[in-house]
Amino acid sequence: MTGITTTGEKRMVLISGRAHPELAQEVSAALGAELVPTSAYDFANSEIYVRFEESVRGCDAFVIQSHTANVNQWIMEHLIMVDALKRASAKRITVVAPFYGYARQDKKGRGREPISARLVADMFKTAGADRLMSVDLHTAQIQGFFDGPVDHLWALPILADYVGKRVDRSNLTIVSPDAGRVRVADLWSDRLGAPLAIIHKRRDPNVPNQVKVHEVVGDVEGRTCVLVDDLIDTAGTIVQAAEALKANGAADVIATATHAVLSGPAVDRLKNSPISELVVTNTLPITEAMRFPQLTTLSIAPLLARAIREVFDDGSVTSLFDGHS
Repeated sequence: MTGITTTGEKRMVLISGRAHPELAQEVSAALGAELVPTSAYDFANSEIYVRFEESVRGCDAFVIQSHTANVNQWIMEHLIMVDALKRASAKRITVVAPFYGYARQDKKGRGREPISARLVADMFKTAGADRLMSVDLHTAQIQGFFDGPVDHLWALPILADYVGKRVDRSNLTIVSPDAGRVRVADLWSDRLGAPLAIIHKRRDPNVPNQVKVHEVVGDVEGRTCVLVDDLIDTAGTIVQAAEALKANGAADVIATATHAVLSGPAVDRLKNSPISELVVTNTLPITEAMRFPQLTTLSIAPLLARAIREVFDDGSVTSLFDGHS
């Protein structure tokens, strides 16, 4: 037989950007794999430079970067890391974006608007990514924007199991803050054996981050209500939803969200809201200034580590979510 035969084993490497190093360290510890030493810095004119300090040739590379503020800077660094891996002959490159930037711009609501979530997916593909992994995308259709495998992870098991241990399930109602989250709220309802309520809202298309809550559909009077959402940005939606529930007789309001963006007035609004506890994950960094008494943060690192391991071992990511992912 001509040619050369090798019996080399697969090699996985874990790489982190600078946006959320604490999460990457947690994932690294859960996997038992050290992060690849990386040199990354900004030039005086804000251009980004990245170089890996060891060989990544032939490896299965997982590049972790959560697109926190400044979103554009960290997406660009993520793209540059992928490009560097491609040019360094990595065998397979998986983009791990616990929070996927521009996910809310997933469709054209009006004429002359971009579909920026698709643009981000195209840029990662062009940079050299073979696979994309993210947690709780704003809408499931974003999976179709990337021309390759997408692992869509859910924080629902982590959040729901925590809440389920904290409340009296016989007096629990799961609440969707809008029509777009009904499917996820329905899964919460099934998992915790609780009825479902929906808040009907209308958003002014000309004024971003402002919501008008109209009515609550479902029985919430005298019950512990759990609001479930994918992200909290300025907290206008979730606070108005909590106020609507209280106005309709809810005994207690707990809010949950996967991504704690917490921009601008969010912390002040939440501190002064009827929400008794806000439960989030650490897909995004939570600074000391963003913390307040009602905030509880759960780690998403064990889930990311398990998903990365399943991908590396050619296993099933869907099995992590009872076949629902």
